Amino acid sequence: MRFLCAEDNELNAEILTELLKIEGAECTICENGKKLVETFGQSVPGEYDMILMDVQMPVMNGYEATKAIRQSSHELAKTIPVIAMTANAFSEDIQHSLAAGMNAHISKPVEMEVLKKTIKSIKINGRGAQIPISKLCRQDMEMRFVR
Repeated sequence: MRFLCAEDNELNAEILTELLKIEGAECTICENGKKLVETFGQSVPGEYDMILMDVQMPVMNGYEATKAIRQSSHELAKTIPVIAMTANAFSEDIQHSLAAGMNAHISKPVEMEVLKKTIKSIKINGRGAQIPISKLCRQDMEMRFVR
């Protein structure tokens, strides 16, 4: 799989890249939402399978970036899966992510087993399906705050 990732924290970006690499995936890191929107807009359909979106970033946050992607003219704008990654894991944060057009929400630090279950569920339920991670992996989620 090939991911387009938004992560403003350099250490978190490096860790995410390595975790995905261990699983055989590739990723392109963008340091803010604006850069991710630009990168996605310039991509060819199929270049990325999924977007991993940090929520709290400078320049353009993850909610704004997701809305911009969903409103763009890119062929996959409405269907590419977007997974929120944030230390904010309360139910209202999950609902805010889904309302912005994201497909799922995972807490940081990212746990690969939770991410894999989320990806699997999105694939099973179809691209663009609104699947709250809280329903999928409630037993796996830990409320950790890293920022």
